[in-house]
Amino acid sequence: MQTVLTINGGSSSLKCALFKTEHHQESPIYQFKLGNILDTPRISVADGEGNKLTPPKADFANIPQDKRHAAALKVVLDWLCEQAPHLKLTAFGHRVVHGGERFSEPARVDTALLDALEKFVPLAPLHQPFNLLLIRACQELAPELPQIACFDTMFHVGQPSVERHYALPRHLTEAGVQRYGFHGLSYEFIRKSLTTLSSQALTAKTVICHLGAGASMCAMSAGKSVASSMGFTAVDGLPMGSRCGNIDPGVILHLQQHLGMSLKEVERLIYKESGWLGVSGISSDMLSLHQADSPAAEEAIEMFTYRAALEVGRLAAAMGGIEQLVFTGGVGENDADVRRRIMARCEWLGLSWSAAANQSNSTVISEPTSTIMVRVIPTNEEAMIAHHVVDVIGD
Repeated sequence: MQTVLTINGGSSSLKCALFKTEHHQESPIYQFKLGNILDTPRISVADGEGNKLTPPKADFANIPQDKRHAAALKVVLDWLCEQAPHLKLTAFGHRVVHGGERFSEPARVDTALLDALEKFVPLAPLHQPFNLLLIRACQELAPELPQIACFDTMFHVGQPSVERHYALPRHLTEAGVQRYGFHGLSYEFIRKSLTTLSSQALTAKTVICHLGAGASMCAMSAGKSVASSMGFTAVDGLPMGSRCGNIDPGVILHLQQHLGMSLKEVERLIYKESGWLGVSGISSDMLSLHQADSPAAEEAIEMFTYRAALEVGRLAAAMGGIEQLVFTGGVGENDADVRRRIMARCEWLGLSWSAAANQSNSTVISEPTSTIMVRVIPTNEEAMIAHHVVDVIGD
């Protein structure tokens, strides 16, 4: 049985999934989640149906931190060799956060590709370095296997220049200072899911809300990205778990010129100390904010949902209307209260929803009389990566 291993690395985490590939269909076999790998690793393994399996043990105490991601990947590969020796690994598929304007489709990994992707590290400092580190780890651990890079930015390539460009001197735009948008693999999966529902669901003027600790929104018309909330980097747009989202650039200047903050301090502030965490002073986890008896936690939730509702209006304007709203991502799929707050602010658009359907996370939560269809669709970036790998290398 031939299989594809998808790899999705964060700054201190690794998510992998093994897919069976037959007749251009991808079926999950195993899912791996390794967290806290820079300290004491937490590991979970599940089968394709989500049933928990006995995870491997790992001790990274004597491994340098810059080698931890490679060690985590080796744990996954060793477990597969021991527990599923009948499976033949065919290829690796990687989520790479930034592909710039250059990469509008998945690409085979080679030296030239790695050199090109290194240039995007300053644009995605929380993710890109670890994406590339894991590609190199695969080269060391299984050099004979092909690797396919799938970019979170590629779904948005082709957006109109009026959306893509900033009001900056043209030479800066031509140097790459422009809006890119992210979470493209998630949006691609939602598009694929809508295709299975009906042609109308696919072609409708749709705002997709990918809501989680990393959150963004996308306007999709006739199945194509028209506009998105994230811009030059993944810190832009909505306030997120620890990222500030939209901010007046004058604030950054003020922090440096008048409060004496260094570039590194400002970077840490806007990426790791702001958002829900910064406003609440409690947590970057939405469930923890709901459970907290704190006005500051309530403000963080209300700010997030208020900004999301504002973004619905902007993205609807980009398409000249809105016919469908889709919630996805960990919070979007599971948090009825967050959805309720956003939808309540969108009633002026003619949106109406069923409280019972929303509370039960139903696939359709709008009322039949609503002018906007509202859906809840679970995303699966790993399945999208596996699909792309099969597209590139075949079954």
